[in-house]
Amino acid sequence: MPRVIQAYCRYVDAFNRGLGTIVMYLIFVMIGVLLFASLTRYVLNIPFIWIIELSQFLMAAYWVLGGPYSMQLNTHVRMDVCYERWRPRTKGFWDSLTAFCLIFYLVILFRGGLGSTGYALEHGQRNYSAWAPLMWPIKAIMTFGIGLMILQAVSI
Repeated sequence: MPRVIQAYCRYVDAFNRGLGTIVMYLIFVMIGVLLFASLTRYVLNIPFIWIIELSQFLMAAYWVLGGPYSMQLNTHVRMDVCYERWRPRTKGFWDSLTAFCLIFYLVILFRGGLGSTGYALEHGQRNYSAWAPLMWPIKAIMTFGIGLMILQAVSI
């Protein structure tokens, strides 16, 4: 295999491994945010309107930024109806076919994410809620995560 491809795979894998290792601790941030919500609402009787929405944004970032690391470790969900009974050559064929479908889907998703993020930046888009946070940060994070997923799919 050419050195350029080896270097690409090594750098993409290392970046996604490092980011995935950091992002997996977002679960504790989400737990802290939701615990804070419970304490303020039921103990202090002071409900905050932004807590649930913030935890949803954190969950989206957790899921999208952790996806490439999950792909790298091969821990994503797979339908195993027939796959385990197939010969390695058949598995390889279907893995290649689904990889191309995945990359095509992710590229379309990435293009939409870029457009949506650009729109949110240009128009100062806010969420339709009482808190009304700006939408571009979460859209940018999601688009970045989809880009990393494309790089990881190519690396695999």
